[in-house]
Formats: sequence, C-alpha cells, structure tokens
Amino acid sequence: MRKAIALIITILFTLSLTAFAFASDVQGTISKIDGNKITVKDSAGKETIAEGDAKGLKVGDKVTVKDGKVMKPKKKAIEGC
Repeated sequence: MRKAIALIITILFTLSLTAFAFASDVQGTISKIDGNKITVKDSAGKETIAEGDAKGLKVGDKVTVKDGKVMKPKKKAIEGC
C-alpha cells in the first residue's frame, strides 16, 4: 500500500512539473495597443494579447510576454560598440 501511494505522489509531482515546461515566454513585436491590453505578434505570426503598462511602448517595439504580462526590454549596459 505504501508503494502505491509513493508511486501516485511521484507521478503527480512529475506531472505538475511538466506544466511549467509548457508555459513558455513569447517574444515578438507590438502590433496594437488598446489601453493596458497589448497585442504582440511573434515571428510565426501568432498574436498574443497581454496586459501591461503601455507607458514608453509603441507599435513596433520588441517585447517579451511572460505569464500574460508584458516585460519591457532591458537596456544593455554597453550599446553601440
């Protein structure tokens, strides 16, 4: 009985970890801004609608969508070298 319970717990734990593997980030270009809803189009042409602060963002900017939120691109310490 203990082996069966341990097996079930192990299977459930493994399945819960695979959910994180399928939750991927989307990188793309902003195609539309409507209030705090931002539409991002990836390189394959798939559009994703995410929420985020649109201050400083404009159509054509490259951004990353992580967990349904728009992450502004980080500036590199050294640019233009």
